[in-house]
Amino acid sequence: MRHLAAVFVGAVAATAVAACGPTQRPTDYRAFTQHYAFVISSDPIPPMAREKVRYKVVVRDKETNQPIQGGEGILYAENRDGVKTWDSFTAGPEVGTYYADRLNFLTSGDWAMGLRFRRDSTHALEQADWMQEVDADTSKIP
Repeated sequence: MRHLAAVFVGAVAATAVAACGPTQRPTDYRAFTQHYAFVISSDPIPPMAREKVRYKVVVRDKETNQPIQGGEGILYAENRDGVKTWDSFTAGPEVGTYYADRLNFLTSGDWAMGLRFRRDSTHALEQADWMQEVDADTSKIP
């Protein structure tokens, strides 16, 4: 009985520690440039063709891990057919968080994604690139 109580207390403690940890989802993408660390997520996950997609980008200084406020950035994408979409960052209410919510993926498939960001106009733009799978539009399926 004493062993069962110890296991229960240990499980409760582990849950409490996990709840205090970072809120990063396992589907978030991490990207790094010379000076910045990015955590990028989309809503929905994965993005869907011809549906509204909102990207959230959390930016931190790579050396100090401090959030970057007042930065300037853009998120862009291009598919194999040369179709492009982009949106500039809008500062979010959370410190160091930016949103891009006007991306429109016209087709499903692989899209080459990228972002450019700088702390302010006196700093150079830094770029990060990745591939993003976009699912088919399901709104027309009966």
